[in-house]
Amino acid sequence: MNKFEYTVTTEQVGTRIDKVLSEVQDDWSRSQIQNWIKEKQVIVNHNPIKSNYKCQNGDMIEIEIPEPQELDVVPEEMNLDIVYEDSDVLVVNKPRGMVVHPAPGHHSGTLVNGLMAHCKDLSGINGVLRPGIVHRIDKDTSGLLMVAKNDMAHESLVDQLKAKTTTRIYKAIVHGVMPHDHGTIDAPIGRDKSDRQKMTVTDDNSRNAVTHFNVIKRYKDFTFVECQLETGRTHQIRVHMKYIGFPLAGDPKYGPSKTLPIEGQALHAQTLGFEHPRTGEYMEFEREIPLDMVELLDLLDKRS
Repeated sequence: MNKFEYTVTTEQVGTRIDKVLSEVQDDWSRSQIQNWIKEKQVIVNHNPIKSNYKCQNGDMIEIEIPEPQELDVVPEEMNLDIVYEDSDVLVVNKPRGMVVHPAPGHHSGTLVNGLMAHCKDLSGINGVLRPGIVHRIDKDTSGLLMVAKNDMAHESLVDQLKAKTTTRIYKAIVHGVMPHDHGTIDAPIGRDKSDRQKMTVTDDNSRNAVTHFNVIKRYKDFTFVECQLETGRTHQIRVHMKYIGFPLAGDPKYGPSKTLPIEGQALHAQTLGFEHPRTGEYMEFEREIPLDMVELLDLLDKRS
């Protein structure tokens, strides 16, 4: 049993507790939180509450999070692109279109299914549905992910992400011709109130988010850019680029989705660097953009 504690802020006063918690913890759905409330696992100021409870300033929320149930996540043999592997960590290049871990509607064919077939020793900190998963990239984003093979490695990698000492560099194709050669987007990201499936730049229940960008090449109506994450919020690059007026090509959620022939957003996690959890040695890995993005750049060259 894990314990979670949170103190309600003035901005959250009057908001239903399930909404507050789902915004504080992106991985928790409101239905999951409601189930915890029914089981009296959500305590406010030392007392259980009802499902429609609205938060008050300074409320101390405590949750006893049950250990994940053993679910049947079936190992599946896959031709994974393993970039690096030792007894502690693994770096894999995820293809566009692959979901990282099982979820409703995606019980098979995920990266986790393939990892479980590839190796039996994955960290258990994130539960049975996400063994070894330290961070994620979206289904329709390709690129590098680090995977922990034991709890020591998992905790070290998570600490590095929190301390902002990892290197995460992406390549992207965006709509429009960016006038500046480089820049920094420092804008907080939170849930979109009108569409909970989206994130947006907002001051309401948001978390700080910083993205640095450099222009690689300009085309007639598009720009090829490099983006480096300082923070790692959900959909961060996609939201930030839309915010400054240059949404990602092919992005079905945050931009015009059918302007170029690609399935999903033209975004690739190309470079990943971190300190090895056991040795402390800095390690950096790279995988060039996939063929679909290469073909898009060739197409844009011909159009220009």
